[in-house]
Amino acid sequence: AVEGRRAARLMDVAAKAASNQEAARDFKSEGFFEYHLYTLDGRTTIKESQTKQLTLLSAADFPVEKHFIYYGAASYHRTQYGVPIANQKVGVYLDIRNTKENRLGIPLPKGKVRVYKADTSGSQQLIGEDWIDHTPKDERVRIKMGEAFDVVGERVQKDWKRIGSNLYEIEWEITLRNHKKEAVTVEVIEPMPGDWEILRSTQPHEKLEAFTARWKMPVPKEGAATLGYRTRVRF
Repeated sequence: AVEGRRAARLMDVAAKAASNQEAARDFKSEGFFEYHLYTLDGRTTIKESQTKQLTLLSAADFPVEKHFIYYGAASYHRTQYGVPIANQKVGVYLDIRNTKENRLGIPLPKGKVRVYKADTSGSQQLIGEDWIDHTPKDERVRIKMGEAFDVVGERVQKDWKRIGSNLYEIEWEITLRNHKKEAVTVEVIEPMPGDWEILRSTQPHEKLEAFTARWKMPVPKEGAATLGYRTRVRF
């Protein structure tokens, strides 16, 4: 379900947007009550009417986990649908462990994270950015990179039946299409409302939380994979 990757350059966390960027400087982190203070090592100069951006943290060449995730919605189980969304994009996420082993391991303040990757010529290209919350050391950071260009999903409601008082059976068929030249694994995450159980499924699932089911679907290169499942829900 996870593809390991090496990030060429990761994390520019800035306090303000800027029109002029200074080379990275060292910041020292200091615990202060229930906060963290970040002190610039040295001095910087700001001219009149100038806005300057300083890089708080820059790290390179550490392991990340790449996830393709196809999300459903709890509302899909509450009423009759045909095809709620055609050609729904699959989200792309990077997971990073904020540890010393990964050349990080410091408290990360809330801010914007930018991710770069080298192209075939060796130039660093911005491939995505996201905002993170305050993150202690040794915790996981998840960055949404956007949506996959070549991986799409489509769902069709095959059945929706009321079988008793506040009791329903719903059947879905989800097709994942991969136009990339390599195989991928897509995590299908389905929010489940009420008291639910999976009656049958073409692929094994796991119960992530009280109201969430997940399937891990291998999708071949330039191919497709189909998941079908039927669930019974009591609202």
